[in-house]
Amino acid sequence: MAEAGRDTAKRTWIRIAWGLPLAAVLLLAPAGTLWFWQGWVYWFVYSSSVVLITGYFLKHDPELVERRLRAGPAAEKERSQKVIQSIANVLFILEVVVPGWEYRVHGPDVPVGLAIASDFLVALGFWIVFLAFKENSFASAVIEVSQGQRVISTGPYRMVRHPMYAGALLMLGFTPLALGSYRAMIVVPFTVLVIVWRLLDEEKYLVGQLAGYEEYQRATRYRLIPYIW
Repeated sequence: MAEAGRDTAKRTWIRIAWGLPLAAVLLLAPAGTLWFWQGWVYWFVYSSSVVLITGYFLKHDPELVERRLRAGPAAEKERSQKVIQSIANVLFILEVVVPGWEYRVHGPDVPVGLAIASDFLVALGFWIVFLAFKENSFASAVIEVSQGQRVISTGPYRMVRHPMYAGALLMLGFTPLALGSYRAMIVVPFTVLVIVWRLLDEEKYLVGQLAGYEEYQRATRYRLIPYIW
């Protein structure tokens, strides 16, 4: 088990070691300058959140990290989820690439205060995702039901059925503003639709595959946003 944990940690940190510099390139290259401070601040928030959350769970729940390593369209078992994940990846790339291009062509449109406030909301989104992971060790990156999996109805799962998606929605919804772009906000409604599509498709799967999920749906009314939906 210890050897397996070390292997998980090694593969995780290797992925982060190339993933975070790639994220910096996607943010800064379209801007054509290293003085795109909105990109640097966002990259710091994103990178520090990823590193801190990963480090915590490698220590306290390496099995969760192992489940999260299997991610992306190719890892999905359901065809619909392969399509959803592919679209989601394209939308995320647009959210981080368009602001840099806009900075190069027009300069930033978003006031400094609003950009910084949006960075805090992005960090809050990561915090909500962390709380969901902490409560639910079965939170795989793909739609599946693991052996021994049970319905989680505690912590943030008492308020909404999909707190991880709620956190992701907050993070992605404010990414364009954090990067100083109003124009990139046009991507956000499509991101919301894709998240809703994914969770509705996931619920259909869980009703048929996870014992007790239908009862949990009746007990926890809201899917994504408390008192709204």
